[in-house]
Amino acid sequence: MDNQAIAERLDRIERLTLISAKTILDADEAATFASLSLGRIYRLTSEKKIPHYKRGNRLYFRKSELEEWLLETKVKTSEEIASEADTYTARRRTNRIQASRI
Repeated sequence: MDNQAIAERLDRIERLTLISAKTILDADEAATFASLSLGRIYRLTSEKKIPHYKRGNRLYFRKSELEEWLLETKVKTSEEIASEADTYTARRRTNRIQASRI
């Protein structure tokens, strides 16, 4: 690893350390935190798809809201899907039995 690569990695570590201590991030910090490009951050804000605040021409983000936004589309595990399927079929079976008694 050459000196420039080491310097770049140290710079990134320093930026992430500073970001971890903050609760409010600017657009550049939000992009680093979310591992998105700055252009993508701007596009998401203009489409109102990411929680943000605007003061004048500056964009701000709450780190906690970014974390929630990043994690809002959870992919269910196989076990969760199987459990939901079992619950669904058990309820349908119970409803059919009750309906046939009427």
